[in-house]
Formats: sequence, C-alpha cells, structure tokens
Amino acid sequence: QVQPVESGGGLVQAGGSLRLSCAASGRTISSYVMGWFRQPVGKEREFVGAISWSGGSTYYADSVTGRFTISRDNAKNMVYLQMRSLKPDDTAVYYCAGRRSSWGRYVSVHEYDYWGQGTQVTVSS
Repeated sequence: QVQPVESGGGLVQAGGSLRLSCAASGRTISSYVMGWFRQPVGKEREFVGAISWSGGSTYYADSVTGRFTISRDNAKNMVYLQMRSLKPDDTAVYYCAGRRSSWGRYVSVHEYDYWGQGTQVTVSS
C-alpha cells in the first residue's frame, strides 16, 4: 500500500510558478500510475494529469496542458507537479493519487486507490 503526502502548496501571484511534491511512503511507487487532482472550494475534485511508471508517458487536462508538467523519481519515491503561468482559476486543494496498474487513461477519482491529504494552492490576481 502506498501513502502519498503532498507538500509545496502556498500563495502565489497570477503568472507565477509553484512546484508541488508528493512523497510516497510504504511500497515503492515504481509500479504505480500516479496522478494529480485538484478540488476548488465548493466544486468536485477534478483530474489534472497523470504519469506512467517510467515517467515516459504523461497526459493532462486541457485546462493545464502547456502550463503544468508532471515528473517522477522512482528511486526517491517522489512525484512532482510543476505549475507555471498560474491563474486564479488554478486555486484549489491539490491531491496526489496512486493506482497500481498498467498504463492507461485514468481520469476519474474512482480509478485511483491511494490518496494524500492535499495541499492548498492559492493564486491571487
């Protein structure tokens, strides 16, 4: 079982950058698809992006494509979300999630088994 723990959230001005980290304890994440989700206040949790075991494949929600980049370091059991050109609409609690499976297009919260507690990102205008 993998237990993700997010960090790196905070307050940033629009147009700025922030990098979130996800430290996974428990088992190695080398056989896990890892995803990032976010949940704005009063809204449902939504998919941000995901990365394959090796890190060689990624896909993103349309709203963040070209601005956000997911990477991973399996040796350190870490996953990262680099966010650039941030907008006020990016304000949300960001969650790291894991799914032990082969690579595929997993965009629903129901498709991930392990979740962190989240880290708040606030983008001011």
